[in-house]
Amino acid sequence: MTSVRPAAVAGQFYPGDPKELDAAVQFFLSRIPAEDSPTPKAIIAPHAGYIYSGPMAAEAYATLRPARKTVTRVILLGPCHRVALQGLGLPSVDWFQTPLGDIPIDNQACDKILDLPQVQVFDATHELEHSLEVHLPFLQVVLEDFTLVPLVVGSANAEQVAEVLDRLWAGPETVIVISSDLSHYLDYGMAQKMDGATSRAIETLNYADIGRDHACGRIPISGLLALAKHKGMKVKTLGVCNSGDTAGTKDKVVGYGSWAFWETDGEAEDFERDTKDLLNKYGPQLLHLAADSLQYGLTDGKPLTVGLTGGPAELTAPGACFVTLKRDGKLRGCIGSAVAHRPLAEDVAARGYDAAFNDDRFPNLTAAELDGLELSLSVLSPQTPMDVANEEDLLRQLRPGIDGLIIEDKGMRSLFLPSVWEQLPDAPLFLAHLKQKAGMGPGPMSNDLKAWRFISEEISAADLEDGDSLWKSSPAD
Repeated sequence: MTSVRPAAVAGQFYPGDPKELDAAVQFFLSRIPAEDSPTPKAIIAPHAGYIYSGPMAAEAYATLRPARKTVTRVILLGPCHRVALQGLGLPSVDWFQTPLGDIPIDNQACDKILDLPQVQVFDATHELEHSLEVHLPFLQVVLEDFTLVPLVVGSANAEQVAEVLDRLWAGPETVIVISSDLSHYLDYGMAQKMDGATSRAIETLNYADIGRDHACGRIPISGLLALAKHKGMKVKTLGVCNSGDTAGTKDKVVGYGSWAFWETDGEAEDFERDTKDLLNKYGPQLLHLAADSLQYGLTDGKPLTVGLTGGPAELTAPGACFVTLKRDGKLRGCIGSAVAHRPLAEDVAARGYDAAFNDDRFPNLTAAELDGLELSLSVLSPQTPMDVANEEDLLRQLRPGIDGLIIEDKGMRSLFLPSVWEQLPDAPLFLAHLKQKAGMGPGPMSNDLKAWRFISEEISAADLEDGDSLWKSSPAD
């Protein structure tokens, strides 16, 4: 037997008549110009009566219009206004109802989080709660068919909310909606000042700067910001206003804002795809170039000069690489460029030589060591600065197995390639060894530390066809 949570605030926060409700939502959305931009993974939107916050909510929901048929699951989190609870509360019902129809609950997705100690089934907190309900008609108009995971958020912290969101993250079929108004009952000028500060905190993914009076949905917002920071997401403010701008007086206003969050993996995927294509096409040639330059250095004491005239555009364009040498599985030299500053082919030749003769951790390579020497080449993506408050914050944001990392503190600087995760899969251990490499002590880094992340694609001699040896009997000339 199925059960339904009936609409509780229809006719109060929004029109109770289906035709009037549809017309109202369509009107708000029609005022937002269409933009050709990717669909956000998450949005923050307000939850007041439509005459007050409807225009601002439409700013957020308009970004979902291109994904009308793509998004089939909505994770909806809002603050508790009626019945208090510890943690996050799910309903036991099968459907949520609005004048526009019934929305099915995604029970399978709900089951994924029910084992978390901060999640419980608690129907009482849902019965009269408006923070979730007012979003449903917008979702019903913007999307085609979707299921819902509705969570009322009570007493919880950012990490607990982030853990729930991370469990439910999934792919492009899933969008996250955070429900929140901003400041309450300040005069117009004070509200603008406080809401502006909240907007800046959201834009910088700094949830610690959002206080109790800044946003009624500060807890679900904080969870999203914590996870967005960990995932390196981009955020855009779509708009900020208050009830004094819409349908209220300016002596005591309520603030509203809308934000959209995008994953940056699209850029990483572009780099990964393009670089894999490059290495599939020119990888053996680049490995031989690094090996030839190393071998040339044995006799001439300098790297091989590369002729770029007429060369492939992919190899003459700026590129950054690292060349790694190993013997018997142990490191024998590794040097590279963190930033692209010369043609990739030139960088490969220079770094092939440097790995053999300019790594201060090892003596210069000898001809006797060529037999059994393993060479690999990593092509690096551009660096992305990380907004980190301290070492603990840096550890929270690191993505094991994915991130290459550069750290800098008190004039000391060092870099690890993503491949180092294979030997140091634990984030604290990874960072500890990187600090040691930089010459830093075991204590925590200062709050002035800087960090950058990047990804890379690698090819090694082991990837070459059998019999295609890197080492020639005589140096290249």
